[in-house]
Amino acid sequence: MKQRTLLREVSIKGKSLHTGDNVHLTMKPAPVDHGILFKRIDLHGSPEIRPHVSMVEDLVRNTTIVSGHAKLHTVEHVLSALHGCAVDNVIVEMDSSEPPIMDGSAKPFVNMILEGEPVDQEKEREYFVLDKPISVTKGNSSIIALPSDTFKVSCTSADDRGVHTQHLSTLIDPEIYMTQIAAARTFTIYEDIEELLKMGKIRGGSLDCAVVLRGDKIISKEPLRFKDEMVRHKILDIVGDVFLLGLPIKAHIVAMRPGHAINSELTKALYERIQEIKNGPKNPPKGPSTVLATETSMDIQRIMDTVPHRYPFIMVDRIIEITNEDELVAIKNVTINEPYFQGHFPGQPVMPGVLQIEAMAQAAGVLMLRKTSNEGKTAFFMSCDKVKFRKAVRPGDQLVIKAKMTKNRGNKIGVASVSCYVDDKIVSSGDVKFAIMNTPDEA
Repeated sequence: MKQRTLLREVSIKGKSLHTGDNVHLTMKPAPVDHGILFKRIDLHGSPEIRPHVSMVEDLVRNTTIVSGHAKLHTVEHVLSALHGCAVDNVIVEMDSSEPPIMDGSAKPFVNMILEGEPVDQEKEREYFVLDKPISVTKGNSSIIALPSDTFKVSCTSADDRGVHTQHLSTLIDPEIYMTQIAAARTFTIYEDIEELLKMGKIRGGSLDCAVVLRGDKIISKEPLRFKDEMVRHKILDIVGDVFLLGLPIKAHIVAMRPGHAINSELTKALYERIQEIKNGPKNPPKGPSTVLATETSMDIQRIMDTVPHRYPFIMVDRIIEITNEDELVAIKNVTINEPYFQGHFPGQPVMPGVLQIEAMAQAAGVLMLRKTSNEGKTAFFMSCDKVKFRKAVRPGDQLVIKAKMTKNRGNKIGVASVSCYVDDKIVSSGDVKFAIMNTPDEA
């Protein structure tokens, strides 16, 4: 695909969401390899800002970037429209610090782009093609980017109060973005409005530019544009926030309860990967990773350093406690994004019991590796016994896995008693046996 810019200059006027200022925004054509450039024409010298994840500052209900004395608030909708419509080179001029919120979606900016008429340029478009999985976790939110030859987003949107839970998986190309994503409006929970106002946010907000959720009621000037408008807007934000890489991406992004903060963390991790590819890793690994006897917890990166499993078969998200009494507590967040839910079972998703056993085995295997000189070793699952399933595990559950070593034969064969809990109630249990073996050499 060729790089693209606009054929002609286009403008729009409106009120910004958080500052409440009236703003005039103009998009202008730019040459090949120019990229996206913002200009604050209201400030002395009209400072220019090339939006990048390294400039991110405020991430509370918007993405704010800072360059010197110049700030840009809520850039995600403009960047989302440009990324979604495959526009690479454009100058965006504003006479305020924040683009107009318009109807709360990216559709007005898409309409601007179409009015400006995207045109191909003489040079091929450059993509960042992700080469390995990258994941980040923040509280009860998680997001992972997987290698793919297209740009795809699978997203689950939910809230702490249980007001809404929605899921959507979709390719992102100009046609799909413009018809299925761009029109989704920003939204908020009614109970959060007062706190946002106290923080100096949403001073330009109204029911003209947002969907407000109050219990099971939708408050807005018009009906929902999609029955799952909330998750579509979350995808819209991801498309915009990831464009802070500075170039389009080919990857499959799988997000659970995303927001601007975790979107930014993922984009930073993706940018670090770009730098590693160009310059090599900052701290090259000296050899296979091991489970240290001093470690009392492990995040997903340390787990992936230790076990050979990868998406979609890594069944432990975090190890929250390891004790010297040969006991371990781990968690597996069960989300509707799990690929097996498509067939197990349609309309009645239930986590397969065999995968609960696999989660038990992976957790217990890490515990066994901690007991031995485990460099270059892997715990191979051999058998299970006394397995019982007491309650169904469904999307939204957090599986708490508690393992205790019961046998250890020469640090080569191990047996562990493992139980899985949801909301402090046991859902499955069993004894798992595994062997410690040399990791096969990579081809």
